[in-house]
Amino acid sequence: MSSSRLLRHSSSIEDQEDSSGDIEKVVRETKQRFRDTLPRGYLNEQEYALYERLYGPPLRETEPEDVGIPAHADMSPGIPRSDDEGTLLRELESGEFEEVVYKVEKQLEESDLAQDAASSAEKNGHRLVEKAPGYVDMVARSRREHEALQRLVQDFEAAQKTANRVEDEVAIDEEEQMEAEELPYWPPEEVEETGEREPGETRRFHCYTLDGRFHGSPVEISLPRDEFISPIRELLERTHVKHVKEAAETAFGGRGLPTSPSTPEGMKNGRMGGVGLPPDQRHMTEIEADAFLASYLPPAYASIVSIMSEVRKRVGSDWIQSRLKQGRDGGLSVLDAGAGGAGLVAWEQIAKAEWDLLEEKGEARGPQPTGKKTVIAASDRLRHRLKNFLHDTTFLPRLPDYEHSGKMQGEHLDAGSKPQTRKSFDLIIASHLFLKEKQDHYRQAVLNNLWSLLNKDGGVLIVIEKAHPRGFEAVAHVRDSILNQFLLPQAGEAQGRPEEFNPAYHRELEQGHIIAPCSNHGACPMYKEAGKSKGRRDYCHFSQRFVRPQFYAQMLGKQANNNQGEVEFSYVAFRRGVPKSSNTTGKEATEQAFQGFEHSELAPDMQTLPRLVLPPLKRKGHVTLDLCTPEGKIERWTVPKSLSKLAYHDARKSRWGDLWALGAKTRVLRNVRAGNGPDDGGRRAAAAGGKKARKVELSMDEGRLSASEKNAPRDRRPKSKAAKQRDLMKELFDAEAEEEAALDEELDEEAEAELQELEGRVGKEGQTVSTPVSQI
Repeated sequence: MSSSRLLRHSSSIEDQEDSSGDIEKVVRETKQRFRDTLPRGYLNEQEYALYERLYGPPLRETEPEDVGIPAHADMSPGIPRSDDEGTLLRELESGEFEEVVYKVEKQLEESDLAQDAASSAEKNGHRLVEKAPGYVDMVARSRREHEALQRLVQDFEAAQKTANRVEDEVAIDEEEQMEAEELPYWPPEEVEETGEREPGETRRFHCYTLDGRFHGSPVEISLPRDEFISPIRELLERTHVKHVKEAAETAFGGRGLPTSPSTPEGMKNGRMGGVGLPPDQRHMTEIEADAFLASYLPPAYASIVSIMSEVRKRVGSDWIQSRLKQGRDGGLSVLDAGAGGAGLVAWEQIAKAEWDLLEEKGEARGPQPTGKKTVIAASDRLRHRLKNFLHDTTFLPRLPDYEHSGKMQGEHLDAGSKPQTRKSFDLIIASHLFLKEKQDHYRQAVLNNLWSLLNKDGGVLIVIEKAHPRGFEAVAHVRDSILNQFLLPQAGEAQGRPEEFNPAYHRELEQGHIIAPCSNHGACPMYKEAGKSKGRRDYCHFSQRFVRPQFYAQMLGKQANNNQGEVEFSYVAFRRGVPKSSNTTGKEATEQAFQGFEHSELAPDMQTLPRLVLPPLKRKGHVTLDLCTPEGKIERWTVPKSLSKLAYHDARKSRWGDLWALGAKTRVLRNVRAGNGPDDGGRRAAAAGGKKARKVELSMDEGRLSASEKNAPRDRRPKSKAAKQRDLMKELFDAEAEEEAALDEELDEEAEAELQELEGRVGKEGQTVSTPVSQI
């Protein structure tokens, strides 16, 4: 970034060089601007003599930090924002701030605005030191000051470039050194026998590192053009994009679409609700259906294809290939509940990749089996649009409810002699179904319904929610419910006593396990207390980058050249009827992972390895990984270069969500910021000897029932001017009333003293004193 972009000044502003009569003014402005420092050559001899006589010699030469340049500089590329957008900070009830994006109406041309700014600056006699986005604007009051600030900005740029260049050179040297060294064991013999050269990643990385990756290569996925982007684009051409954008903002919470599957940055701690326009909504207008296609499906597809790729790696390819080999009647039955068809498109990409592998091995030929595909879409307008790119698909207005349906046999008119078989699905994608349910028993009803639809012999259930604390809590609630109510405990874990089982209240437990992202089947370390937790900062979620289609970028108000999108999500995937392949769990699995499998002869079970729940912290000479261990703890592992050059190389290249198999040198427990727990009225604080419990007193006032709360928390919001005036008047009236009460009390005491004195004199004289009636 050149200094010409950072600093500009108008040539129309007359030079305001200080004359000899304004030496004192120049010196005082210099002191005000640069404090106890002074740029080199800034003052002449007379000015410097006066400066030294008034303030003493400067401490040192001025640096960029002294005028606040680094404090307000942001050298990282920020998210581009369009010219008609602005931001404000709104304080929430919890004391946090939410970034609110608003639209700025362009009433004047840019040239008119520039002329107005120049005339205003010329009128005030100031020179504007403008900076690129990410910098704070500064005001120079003279040409001399303008040039001094310009030199400081150039010095700051040079220092930043030097630091970045040195850091890049160190990283490149370390990587080249590790790549130049011979990597151990596995590739050489196979390469010599086959004569084929393996890919570069296979030669540079450990095989377990590649198997444990959460993201593919490249990290940024592309949405399928023929099966997804082109049909949606043709459907959207019938309506002007401006109207579709307005409908999308109305349906999904305003600018940036905060209630769509993708939450924009700065709005994750604000409105933490579900999606704004779910596909099971019965009524949709024509424009709302178009807005759903343009705003909901792209981020939903990116998140689902990322999760399904991880499930495919952990379950194995045989889960899909064995069904595809069955021929025309093969394939898996898939239910898309909540993604509006995006889950089926993602599944088709996974199934196509497995079919191509079978064709390459010569184990399959002919057309690919389609299987059975079902999607929940309640609106007729939405179904008519989805049929354009979802072929051979069954559309349902709602989830089938087998929990409350009777047997179709015998006495029913349409029933045969044999009971009808109920539908079951090999894969169920439940997207954004639980967060919109406010009560726990409603969520439990949805979960019971989904579990009854899942195939008992190896069916996979994927639950996805938005990436914020409330979304994570919904996923964690589903996880705990399935582990405690549906599945048998894993090997080595305590089991319930048989006498505690009651078939009237409990269901019979069955085999099953968590596929991803958890490696433990105990309590989630980030969800130790069930329910909503206030002030939660750490929660399990992941991200996926994708190439943003042009119509989706237009819904966000982004520029056409910025096509990089990202969606964050919380998820959990279960497999029903199949136990976990490895019996190693808990502390034993954690210890084995900490020792590492770099030189191990036995391959580890990838579902028993710790997973990165945060991006790695890369430092010179070591890498710090925040991992969720099989023991059910969040730990911070340090991988230095001295441990292993290959492990250090792979740790530097690791990403958020990867499984880690190469061990570490040190490990410490990481504190999880899970919030303060649910609001219980202050009972926990009272039990701990802290705040007093909150009490509510009921009283009857003139036939009306009123409630007053004791020990209630104070309102932290600032008071208005009128409220402050009312409080001041109340204080004055209270003080006046107290003064009058004190005066009345003093008068009563004086009268009592006089009466007692009079009675004492009468007693001494033994005479009766008669008092005229007029004086009484």
